[in-house]
Amino acid sequence: MSWEKVLRLLVVNRWIEPGSEFRVHRHWFLSSAMDELLGVDFAVAEKDRLYRCLDGCWSTNKICRVAQTEMADLFAADFDVLLYDLTSTYFEGEMEANAKAKRGYSRDGRPDCLQVVIALVITTDGFPLAYEVMDGNTSDRATLRGFLKKIETTYGKAKRMWVMDRGIPTEEILAEMRDPERQVSYLVGTPKKQDPAIRTEVARSAVEKGS
Repeated sequence: MSWEKVLRLLVVNRWIEPGSEFRVHRHWFLSSAMDELLGVDFAVAEKDRLYRCLDGCWSTNKICRVAQTEMADLFAADFDVLLYDLTSTYFEGEMEANAKAKRGYSRDGRPDCLQVVIALVITTDGFPLAYEVMDGNTSDRATLRGFLKKIETTYGKAKRMWVMDRGIPTEEILAEMRDPERQVSYLVGTPKKQDPAIRTEVARSAVEKGS
């Protein structure tokens, strides 16, 4: 099956009756004359083929770069503060065709199910700048270094503040982020075990400034 035919199908759908790829697969193609116009059968509208066609058009990085440019022009979006977090989604099945589906820490309380981990970087306005689907057993602490590099590679180095949960960065990564040449800062929650010491230090500093 020619990928050009698949792409033509998606483009025509967007022009005359925009819908999801699944809708094209499940409803629209069957009620249209696209099989005659393109000289193809229903194989052109298989859902996996439709999704893979989009994946092949542009890389994820290029999509994010174009979106960032458009958001800056249309909405004067601010990219100085980045919010970074991870989530997961699980599957009720063996998922033999998905190599990333693995058992790991389940945020959904389903350790019995295979899952994938999804990481996302967004702006304070909710605009996405980068994302990645990872193996289901990926540790949160193993992801930040890669995303710091991904953002710098995609958008260049700049003064940015990263905001994230306390379970994401390691002390080693935080030390790297404090490097003046990196031009980044961070706001992260304090681990509970360090909380008493920090409270004492803050109270002592306040007393000294008051005196």
